[in-house]
Amino acid sequence: MTTVVIGGGLAAANAVDELRHQGYGGDIVLIGAEPHLPYERPPLSKGVLLGNEAPDSVFVHDRQWYDERQVDLRLGATATAIDRDRRTVSVGGDQLTYDRLILATGSSPRRLTALDRSDLPVQYLRTLDDAVALEAKLSGRVLIVGAGWIGLEVAAAARRAGAEVTVVENAAWPLLAVLGEELAPLIARLHRDHGVDLRLGTAITGIEGPEVLLSDGTRLRPDLVVAGIGAGPNDALAAAAGLATGNGVLVDARLQTDDPAVFAAGDVANQDHPSLGRIRVEHWDNAIEQGRHAARSALGHTDPYTRQPYFFSDQYDLGLEYLGHVGPAGYDELIVRGSRDDLVLVALWVRDGTVVAGLHLNDWDAADSLRLLVGTRPESLDALRDESVPLPRPEG
Repeated sequence: MTTVVIGGGLAAANAVDELRHQGYGGDIVLIGAEPHLPYERPPLSKGVLLGNEAPDSVFVHDRQWYDERQVDLRLGATATAIDRDRRTVSVGGDQLTYDRLILATGSSPRRLTALDRSDLPVQYLRTLDDAVALEAKLSGRVLIVGAGWIGLEVAAAARRAGAEVTVVENAAWPLLAVLGEELAPLIARLHRDHGVDLRLGTAITGIEGPEVLLSDGTRLRPDLVVAGIGAGPNDALAAAAGLATGNGVLVDARLQTDDPAVFAAGDVANQDHPSLGRIRVEHWDNAIEQGRHAARSALGHTDPYTRQPYFFSDQYDLGLEYLGHVGPAGYDELIVRGSRDDLVLVALWVRDGTVVAGLHLNDWDAADSLRLLVGTRPESLDALRDESVPLPRPEG
């Protein structure tokens, strides 16, 4: 029996790990488009970009680990086609036969065509090579397009490197879709307090030689432009194979596609989540846990993947963790405990009496409480509103 895993990131590495952990003794082939061993991406916009972590620290396992578990690594190789009838994957001139296939092809940065066609030095941040190249360029005048997680973490790293930073964001606030109008202004204040020229409600309207024209009439002459406007799923291979796709590879609650021999995990998987509905998550924790769950499902386990989305971010001296998903249904109430002025707080989003999401800023003792609360209907919302009543903590 052979299981083929397509992908060279965290989801792929954890799928392989879980297959062996579950006692799977068949052949495993891992196909990674990059020449590197599978690695973690969060350090790319954090430790590696800040120069605090060496590039080789990001690998999930060293080569010996894969050798000891008899994993056939095909690195720097691209899977070009899947033949579901014959159950083969085309890699270069090879045809690899599979019994089970796990797609962990990840996502790619959305491109800004006008910038790409210009003569400006434009950088995206997705791969290890991107991070190494970008870390060496964070000086002078840096223009960042997009005030999402990547854009803001790059802004923080650039300011620490002494660069002059301008961030252009079309929305009214940074991270507006995640934090809402109540909390997003805190992130704007954080970056402005650290010297970032944050241009909100602003877009690029043109490029004239070395100048970038903004909708507020400003002309900028950046030494470097970093584009961080989100990512799209790498689902073209799956779509060409006739698998159901739509903002990712469509999978059921077990992470199984419409082909019973094919599973998907990580950024590329658009899951029918048991409690959250259809959702695609592009975060570290999701890649780990879905990679492992897809491996178990490929081995015949029937449990659904029920984990709540989780992510974290470090910006300057601010650390935050977010758990849950508000989703298109929105929320009825936002409960905030702590100090907005000091950026030490806990926030809980509530809909119909259920805590659908939770966040802490610089309150690390609250992390376990969020895991207890999110996805539940507390007996008393008044107790959550009353800061004199401690948040629930795990027993023991």
